[in-house]
Amino acid sequence: MGNRGLVVAALFAVALLVSLDAFYFVNETEKAVLKQFGRIVRTDIEPGMHPKIPLFQNVVRADARVMIYSVPSQGFQTSEKKFMNVNYFIVWRIADIQRYLTTFGGGSQNPRLVRTDAEGRFSSLVANKLRDEFGQRTVQEAISGERVMVMDDVARDVNAITLQEFGVEIVDIRVKQLDWQKDVRESVFARMRAERNRDASEHRARGQEAAERIRAEADRTRTVLLAEAYRDAQTLRGEGDAEAAGIYAKAYNRDPEFYRFYRSLQAYRETLNDSGDLMVLEPDSDFFRYLKKSTGK
Repeated sequence: MGNRGLVVAALFAVALLVSLDAFYFVNETEKAVLKQFGRIVRTDIEPGMHPKIPLFQNVVRADARVMIYSVPSQGFQTSEKKFMNVNYFIVWRIADIQRYLTTFGGGSQNPRLVRTDAEGRFSSLVANKLRDEFGQRTVQEAISGERVMVMDDVARDVNAITLQEFGVEIVDIRVKQLDWQKDVRESVFARMRAERNRDASEHRARGQEAAERIRAEADRTRTVLLAEAYRDAQTLRGEGDAEAAGIYAKAYNRDPEFYRFYRSLQAYRETLNDSGDLMVLEPDSDFFRYLKKSTGK
């Protein structure tokens, strides 16, 4: 191949490179701007393939998705002059790509460098706002339900600044973990223990009160049942004794002499049941009248 062929091949290669550089592609998950000599000439480019002037224009891209920045644990002082370590994350996304790229990264076309600069800038705003909010609240308020309200207020206030100045939307801010320094932790745990002990004492007192009430009701019911049972037993016993006395009276009236004889035999049987029994009585005692004569006279 002669010199002419080399020139043609070189021109073809240059033309191929220029033609490849004449188009660029924007993904659906990206935001992009077109720059010419370092100046932005086109923003908010739609996803797809677009033409550009080779060698003179270049494309700068950034992630258009919602991103999460986990902030390292930071110490905040409460109104009680006690420090809390707060670990939280920031949910954000790019709202204005032109303002975002002109504000962060110092003109760099490296998306990672621009993002790092952006997260450092707006996270400092969030930290300052959180410092103010925690400084107005006690430890108890900071760990209670007010925490969610605080994070919502901070996200709203910071978002108003970042949208206008940085082109960044703060979607949400949430706490991952709250921790306290040792002295604060001990006081919080002591307060929690005191509250739990108070609740336990209240539960025990209510339980004892209920138990006493149940026992009193059971004792009252027992007393009533015993009284009613004793009344019924005495009534039945009285009726039985009356009926037995009536039967005895009828039997006695039918044959008084036989009844006296029968009762005497029972007395003999019970008295003289054992051979070792000893009785000292007068011979003419009335007890032996049926042993002397069959008529008992």
